[in-house]
Amino acid sequence: MGKPRVLLIEDELKMSGYVKKGLEESHYLIDVALDGKTGVELAIKNNYDAIVLDVILPGLNGYEVCRLIRQNKPKIPILMLSALNKIENKLAGFDIGTDDYLVKPFEFRELLARLKALINRSEQVHNESNVLKINDLEINLDSKVVKRGNTRIDLTAKEFNLLLYLMQNKNKVISRSTLLETLWGINFETSTNTVDVFINFLRKKIDLPSHAKLIHTYIGMGYVLKEVADAD
Repeated sequence: MGKPRVLLIEDELKMSGYVKKGLEESHYLIDVALDGKTGVELAIKNNYDAIVLDVILPGLNGYEVCRLIRQNKPKIPILMLSALNKIENKLAGFDIGTDDYLVKPFEFRELLARLKALINRSEQVHNESNVLKINDLEINLDSKVVKRGNTRIDLTAKEFNLLLYLMQNKNKVISRSTLLETLWGINFETSTNTVDVFINFLRKKIDLPSHAKLIHTYIGMGYVLKEVADAD
């Protein structure tokens, strides 16, 4: 495998220089965009293994950039950077389609660890069977289409990744801490209810009234996507 290619969209010259230098020293190929519009153009034009995206940008902000990239490149991993550290800001980022959210200031080794994890997960998904199924729930890994029976289900990027992880570990109880570490990255606040919030989002979309319940809560232990014998 060659060097991973990453697009950095960051307007602060000191920060972009710091991240670019660190990633190049870690054997990444880096393109830099200093504004949102240029970032979107480069992301659509070129093939990247991941994107590192600042929230506060001239012109288009990071949320708008993320949304536009997702419309054209739905599979590419996106790591969002921001000085905005409230849980509402993070949830807004996840809802618009980012895969991870890192608060400034940060240590470079944490950014590198999160970026590696995103790229590795993306590669693993590429190598999976094209379609995963549990009862009448189906994920097409190529098209990113999720269906329950004949009903197509629209998910955000983070909801999709959460469902995919649960499906890859079907019938296995996964703890909140494992989900936080795996899907939201290292050193995420363990006191947050983010996992519960996204499980509820997912449950409302996946567990349709006319179908058997697949997502189950084990109090004090975690969550499981469980096959059921009597599913329609």
